[in-house]
Amino acid sequence: MTFIELEREFKKLPINYKTKDVDLLNKRLIKEKKDVSFLKEIILEKQQYHRTFFQVSMMQLKSYQERLKFIEDNFENLNDWWHVDQLCQFVGNLDLDYAYSKAQQYVNSNLTFARRWGYVLFMPQLVKQEVAFDLIISLLKDDEEYYVVMAEAWLISYLAIYYPERTLKYLSNCSLKYNIVGRAIQKICDSFRISKDYKDKFKEIRKKYK
Repeated sequence: MTFIELEREFKKLPINYKTKDVDLLNKRLIKEKKDVSFLKEIILEKQQYHRTFFQVSMMQLKSYQERLKFIEDNFENLNDWWHVDQLCQFVGNLDLDYAYSKAQQYVNSNLTFARRWGYVLFMPQLVKQEVAFDLIISLLKDDEEYYVVMAEAWLISYLAIYYPERTLKYLSNCSLKYNIVGRAIQKICDSFRISKDYKDKFKEIRKKYK
């Protein structure tokens, strides 16, 4: 497949196309085993092709190890794409211990969106495993990049859904700066899956920073 051919396919999509429209196109390209590797040199300029590059390429790989390796090989191509969390659905059946071993590397990367990926890869499935709690909190660290901070806050809010008491205890005593803790509490308070009683308890933590 060439870029001109792919561009022609995109022009067939509805004028205000949605993600589901791109996914339908991508599924056909996957079925036809199309090679879209040429997009690697294009996607930082033309971000509308990001999802196609990663989805079509990764879904033709057999194992999550191969798919994670593909992401790693393309970290430079993620560094302008904050929707890195969309990659979770293409990894599938990711083993928790393997994910943790990889996340330890990712969260220490000098690339903003590699660090973001190190946190969001646990959502929405891996965070549900009880043993994930201690592994995840060991990864949390101060960061000044907005998209990394928001990923950490988002992940903490997921922990609060499944382990509210443990998360409350963690945030009450952690050494993270308020730029992460405050946003985590806000996301917790915005969640429909956390009780008002717990939300009130999490709000109390803010007093420690005032």
